[in-house]
Amino acid sequence: MRAPRAVATLAVAFLAAAAGIGVEAAGAADECKGLRTCLPVQGPWVVVPSGGVEYELACPLPGYIVAGTDARVATRDVDVSFHAETGSPVGPGVTTRRSVVFEAARSGSTAGPSSFQPFIGCIPTRGGGGRALTSVAAGPSGLKPGQPVRSIVVRRPVRSRAFAVRVVCPSGSRLIGSTHAVAFREKSAPSQAMLGAVAVSRVVVGGAVVARVTATSTAGPRAEVQVRALCARAQ
Repeated sequence: MRAPRAVATLAVAFLAAAAGIGVEAAGAADECKGLRTCLPVQGPWVVVPSGGVEYELACPLPGYIVAGTDARVATRDVDVSFHAETGSPVGPGVTTRRSVVFEAARSGSTAGPSSFQPFIGCIPTRGGGGRALTSVAAGPSGLKPGQPVRSIVVRRPVRSRAFAVRVVCPSGSRLIGSTHAVAFREKSAPSQAMLGAVAVSRVVVGGAVVARVTATSTAGPRAEVQVRALCARAQ
């Protein structure tokens, strides 16, 4: 018998807290719409500068994959999409995995940064897949995409006025890129003063990503920084 969504939400929130995973479970958007069994995960409000931003949001427990996504924006000039894997049929476990990378860009010329809030709906993995194509067709040339790049994500709360976050790739892989994002775990969109309260400069030192963070008191107690290292597997 399927547990009510509220019970499932409370259970995953408790387990995530016990595991030390800093995510919030809530059904505040439409990330679980149309899904009979779903664990909703609410991300923080992420700062969107003029050049755009990427933010990775993951299911809080192993054994779950992303089946639904949604977002809320602070201003209408923020465009939000997410990265998906290639494959057929399009669906959980094929085009999505345990985490999703959201990408937000600005389409207008509104002064100052804006923000968006990502949501994902997670379902338990059950395996399976779609029906194979039965018609005769010529095989495509080239190689089928694999998973040569993985991301290592480190999230740090802003607890001091200045600190550094260092992210390294696992043994047997090399750093090929990186991203960072500033976010606020607030119930509503952060103010313009908060959006400009945390600054991050990101460099590569000795093969590691180093993000130097400076903040003012305006950032508040719920600000955080996410730093991602994009790592390529050794050939």
